[in-house]
Amino acid sequence: MERNIRVLVAKPGLDGHDRGAKVVASALRDAGMEVIYTGLRQTPEMIVEAAVQEDVDVVALSILSGAHMTLFPRVLRLLREHGAGHMLLTGGGVISKTDMETLAAEGVGRLFGPGTPTRDIIAYIREEVAKRRTTQETLDDV
Repeated sequence: MERNIRVLVAKPGLDGHDRGAKVVASALRDAGMEVIYTGLRQTPEMIVEAAVQEDVDVVALSILSGAHMTLFPRVLRLLREHGAGHMLLTGGGVISKTDMETLAAEGVGRLFGPGTPTRDIIAYIREEVAKRRTTQETLDDV
């Protein structure tokens, strides 16, 4: 029996606008995922600690402050340092296509801009987690 997808939704930094994060968290929950919302003003260290403790499949950051080129790489590095590099790091905010491509090259998953239909986010997470679980099962069998 496969467990539900577990997603940690976080708002790093000083950005106080969390409406979008709450909308996405609710949509993920309505889609049958288990969602942990950390609330506002989380540090990368707090986010990674919660992700590891909660044994999530996905860490989703909502960043509207413009600090995405600092925060996504920091969270990704901390996940790897804590043995959680298998977790999908995704998220959204006001992020240019060039920055999205740079972050993707570093290992960050797909990023979503304002107005993205939640069904697109749900579909991406389901697809990516299924791939990662299949890869992990294959590694476990070796």
